[in-house]
Amino acid sequence: MTTRTAVPVPGGHGGDGAAVAAALGIPASQVLDLSASLNPVAPPVSAVVRRHLDSLARYPDPTRATAALAEVLGVAPARVVLTNGGAEAIALVAAELGRGRVDDPEFSLYRRHLATVSADGPRFRSNPHNPSGVLAPAGDAAAVWDEAFYPLATGRWTRGDADHGAVVVGSLTKLFACPGLRIGFVLTPDDGGSWARRLRDRQPQWSVNSLAAAALPDLLGGADVAGWASAVAGLRSELVEVLRAHGLRPRPSQANYVLVPEARGLRQRLAWRGVVVRDCASFGLADHVRVAVPSPAGLSKLAGALALVRGECDTETKP
Repeated sequence: MTTRTAVPVPGGHGGDGAAVAAALGIPASQVLDLSASLNPVAPPVSAVVRRHLDSLARYPDPTRATAALAEVLGVAPARVVLTNGGAEAIALVAAELGRGRVDDPEFSLYRRHLATVSADGPRFRSNPHNPSGVLAPAGDAAAVWDEAFYPLATGRWTRGDADHGAVVVGSLTKLFACPGLRIGFVLTPDDGGSWARRLRDRQPQWSVNSLAAAALPDLLGGADVAGWASAVAGLRSELVEVLRAHGLRPRPSQANYVLVPEARGLRQRLAWRGVVVRDCASFGLADHVRVAVPSPAGLSKLAGALALVRGECDTETKP
């Protein structure tokens, strides 16, 4: 039997491509990381960000970026708090509320940052649901909606004020496929700005870096949310076909990822071939993986890796 390099254990939130590449001794660029669910059709942000490198010599000022984001969300700037990624947005809201309800399986950061999790607390709910990818029905209610993947599922920026008094958290780094830039937000209730002021008081000074704040208005100006969502839907259909063709049974999804049950060992077998999928143990779903919707080139690489995995499994089961 051929000896293979040990694959690093999965991290708690995906994005394991660099660690797998290091273990395999190959450049990170040669690994297809489908453990992080990013926009597969987003144009590279490097050209936009490069235009704002001079901002690194100044302390950050999020005023212009906040106004630009409020405009696309269709709300007053006083209701928007720009954050250091969606993770800080969740942490700030959880600290403000103190307690909350989490209906598992759900994104693990809610439990991590809530001081108390209880059945009668304010409900935290991802939309589309993470990890299933299913959008919340119209009548569903929550105190906090996590819309990190909502634009790519619907072609709209936010569900917004569908729930009176609800808080929305978002992650623009998913939409623009730039997790290292760290841009998130909180859309607070329309209460005269007191919710937003309390969150800003909780933030460290200069939480959002100057490069992210300077580049965001240009990134928003070039966004095609409706077009991207349509392209993602097409690629997701192709992904489902590829997975089914190799004996897997992905569940229905409206997000830029699909949940695949009964996939024991698949992460490890694919990782040996330079493809990384999301282990779902952090969701409490053993033997499940979540697969991000890839670009057309990524889909081709995934199909090739799955063919090799299936051939290997067929060989191992022969008497």
